[in-house]
Amino acid sequence: METKELAFKGTVLNGFLMLFVVLLGYVASIALIVCSIIRLNAHEDWIGGVMLLASIVLLVCSIVCSCSFLRLEPNESCVLNWFGKYHGTFSQTGFYWVNPFYSTKKLSLRARNFDGEPIKVNDKQGNPIMIGMVLVWRLRDTYRAMYDIDAQTMARNPNEIGTSAKGIMNALEKFVRVQSDAALRQVAGQYAYDNDSAGSTEPTLRSNAAEINEQLEEKLSERLAMAGIEIVEARINYLAYAPEIAAVMLRRQQADAIIAAREKIVEGAVGMVKLALNKLSQDEVCDLDEEKKAAMVSNLLVVLCGDENAQPVVNTGTLNH
Repeated sequence: METKELAFKGTVLNGFLMLFVVLLGYVASIALIVCSIIRLNAHEDWIGGVMLLASIVLLVCSIVCSCSFLRLEPNESCVLNWFGKYHGTFSQTGFYWVNPFYSTKKLSLRARNFDGEPIKVNDKQGNPIMIGMVLVWRLRDTYRAMYDIDAQTMARNPNEIGTSAKGIMNALEKFVRVQSDAALRQVAGQYAYDNDSAGSTEPTLRSNAAEINEQLEEKLSERLAMAGIEIVEARINYLAYAPEIAAVMLRRQQADAIIAAREKIVEGAVGMVKLALNKLSQDEVCDLDEEKKAAMVSNLLVVLCGDENAQPVVNTGTLNH
């Protein structure tokens, strides 16, 4: 998105030099006031009146000039406005003095963290889930932040915004909060919480965190670009079923786990039985007919697949009769 931000090209003077000039103006105006009062009391001529008028003008100018000092820390910028017209953004770190008729508003360019509370949404399958995200963002385009969105109406108390960086950035945080909520709902609705079938390869919220985070970051960048905000990182930090279905889904997950475990146990038991039969045949330990093999397979499967410990039974007879 094309930026309209401009570097400020107006007059900017050293703040310490202008501080000395302003203090000198205060001293000179006070001295002129005292001299003019003395002269008026002594001579009552027009020179004393002129001196008094000049001292008042000098005092007013000193007061006005003392209100236009600008101090910027690293990763801070100041937007300057000349009677409603944008004249650029000043970003040099230090102590400066600008024309007192410029209106100035400071903005912070530092990275900020947003940890949203988990919200309830419906996934692709319609299941209610709780999902939360953490977001790291920072301001890149001061023009869009100041003039493309209405920070005054977004603030909790518009009268407290003023020109401070804190007030304006707090208003922008509300914009980030609302847009983050909308983007998170949009992304969560495109994926299922988890796959119902074990063989499914469809991406899910639980199994494909990297892909989901990338999708979330893309959606947030699209929504927040209008405010000149850059997304540094966005990721899901909380994911769970909603309380009303959590117990049911837990039982389903337990059932899936039991079935998967049983399949593994049966697969292993069949392999062990096959190995035992082959070993008995190869080593010629005994000669088993089909009926004896079936009985042995049945007994081994019961022992290997059963939940309870097997009770051994000693056969005192012969396997051949």
